[in-house]
Amino acid sequence: MTLSVTKVSVPAKRFLATLLPLALLSVPLPLVAQPANSVADDLPLEEIQTFAEVFERIKRGYVEEVDDRTLLRNAMRGMLSELDPHSAYLDEEEYQSLRESTQGEFGGIGIEVGTQNGQLVIITPIDDTPASQAGLLSRDVIVAIDGTPTESLSLQEAVNLMRGEPGSQLRISVLRAGEETPREFTLTREVIRSESVKHEMLEPGYGYLRISQFQSRTPEQARRALERMAREQPLEGLILDLRNNPGGVLQAAVGVTDLFLDQGLIVYTEGRLSDTEMSFSASPETPADDVPLVVLINSGSASAAEIVAGALQDQRRGVIMGTESFGKGSVQQIMPLGNGEGLKLTTALYYTPNGRSIQAQGIEPDVEVVRGRLEVAEGQRQIREADLDGHLSGQDAVPRERAEMSQRLREDYQLSEALNLLKALNVVDRRRR
Repeated sequence: MTLSVTKVSVPAKRFLATLLPLALLSVPLPLVAQPANSVADDLPLEEIQTFAEVFERIKRGYVEEVDDRTLLRNAMRGMLSELDPHSAYLDEEEYQSLRESTQGEFGGIGIEVGTQNGQLVIITPIDDTPASQAGLLSRDVIVAIDGTPTESLSLQEAVNLMRGEPGSQLRISVLRAGEETPREFTLTREVIRSESVKHEMLEPGYGYLRISQFQSRTPEQARRALERMAREQPLEGLILDLRNNPGGVLQAAVGVTDLFLDQGLIVYTEGRLSDTEMSFSASPETPADDVPLVVLINSGSASAAEIVAGALQDQRRGVIMGTESFGKGSVQQIMPLGNGEGLKLTTALYYTPNGRSIQAQGIEPDVEVVRGRLEVAEGQRQIREADLDGHLSGQDAVPRERAEMSQRLREDYQLSEALNLLKALNVVDRRRR
């Protein structure tokens, strides 16, 4: 049966009348300078009429009564969700939650998620959170949250389900690449106080700086970490670990990059509005402008992490090692609304100093090294003096911390290769002198 509608009912007309004044705001001024058909071209009157008709039909015929407020909010959510995976309408709770996450404290399990091909995908688990401790991995697909299939949820709805009171439990079903049956994880929510920067000395003279995400305090935390390591011993090389870093605050990425550059462009953005076109350059004062640098990235390195890696790569400041990054090169602005709610709207794309757009492309490492583990086959290792019973110990015994670090390097092949590369760079540099 085909239903033909030639007229709009009175309720729909009233609704249409409320929309038209708003639509008129899009008409270019001055009107007298426009062609006669300009208003018709700029105002999609037929689409507005259809929208009013759909609104009326839902009000009258939907199986359950729906109030106008809910319908309008859903319409706004739909407008934004259909633009791209990162734009969203935020109610008051969602808006506050997003603000908290950029400050480094929020309640949940500690994962960054996104949508890919209609699926809810883990971009990265944040370090030292229930998600990372449970073994969730980048690129895992979340198929259900507490029994609710994620295919029926928007990105923001999924995030809301995963956040909750500390101490409460969350059950998620995860489908991992190469597996046919989803894995079940039960996690206990915590207050996620994420310190985004960690550091340690891998070996004398060789430092390790881990940034798990970019928060407003990250540049200052990274600066202090560099200063502490330099006080222990002059740095002969540094590994900057951005693996599984989902990004964060744009200005924080600029601030961290500035720690390693004393001049030159870091990143620029381009959008339709004048205030979305920005450019950031390095300042002369920097604590680590000449330390040999290796930057580790992988498929979980996204957004702000890609800004840092792309800038250091273009400026030939360090060697990028690992695997191709995620490829999120868009900028979202958080726009407050008068009712206490907000919009997260994609307003620009960012570009590396050489003009590369990372959006859907990612950063290609200079040296590709897949993640793995160094292992020695049983029976193949040669017997050494230290293996003999009653052997004499040398004067410089290996400290326990050094032994633990050696174990860590064996378990993290990419990190081990980055350290080897730093040592090789120093050998080449000394021979050139």
